[in-house]
Amino acid sequence: MVNCPECENDLDIQEDDVEEGEIVSCTECGTDFEVVTVTPLELKAVEEEGYEDDDEEEAEETEDGDYA
Repeated sequence: MVNCPECENDLDIQEDDVEEGEIVSCTECGTDFEVVTVTPLELKAVEEEGYEDDDEEEAEETEDGDYA
């Protein structure tokens, strides 16, 4: 068992049920975490803003024709 790093809720995640790189969510606070290591189970918060900004920049570059 591991606790949510954000809200301390017990996350019902077993080491055998997840793989490194998998994204899991806390059912209490809704924060998404990436599984960094399985043994021991270590989670890292996923920063959603970075992903959205990257997508928007790529779309703008394509629209300009510079990187199409």
